[in-house]
Parts: sequence; structure tokens; C-alpha cells
Amino acid sequence: MQQRFAQQMKKGALDMLVLKLLEREEKYGYQLISELRERSGGAVSLKEGTLYPLLYRLEDGGLVTSRTAAKTAKEPARKYYAITEQGRTALGEMFEVWSEFNGCVESIMEEER
Repeated sequence: MQQRFAQQMKKGALDMLVLKLLEREEKYGYQLISELRERSGGAVSLKEGTLYPLLYRLEDGGLVTSRTAAKTAKEPARKYYAITEQGRTALGEMFEVWSEFNGCVESIMEEER
């Protein structure tokens, strides 16, 4: 039960977390997976089959763009994702909703203690 609940909570926050990681610089998929795992202390560990559909959905919604970098002697061809201005606006809105919801949850949970 606990694992299923944790997965549902993470799923609701993934768009926001991915946009946040793209806020400073463009990244490719494996970078996003690694950084999410590292910065969350392993709590957010995505598989490619979860991340890429999310990125495609964000791109279809105009929140990110992508570009494919040519293969070099040191690196394979990679698809990089970058946040758009629309994505930055959406990120701010998502975080506002998340913060309000988090405050409500904390308020209710503290009442019961």
C-alpha cells in the first residue's frame, strides 16, 4: 500500500520536477533521470519508459522544446530538452498549486496529532 501511494504522489509531481530541472539549462533524458534520483536521495527513480512519454507530452503542450545534437567522437547523438517561456509560466503555476495543496495537507494532518 505504501509503495503504491508513494508512486501516485510522485506521478502528480513529475511534470513540475522535470520542468524545474530544465529551468537553468537544457538536458538529455538520462541526465534528467540521474539528477532526479540524485537530488531526491533515490526517492524519485524513473525508468526511460516513464520519462520519455512525459517529455513528449510536455513538448506537445508547448512547455519544452527539443533538439537533437549530432554524434561526436566523444558523445553519441542525444536529444536535449529545454523549457520554454510557456513552460516557465506553467512551472510557477504548478508550484503555486503544489504549495497550496501541501499547506492544506499539513494543516489537516497536524490537526489530528
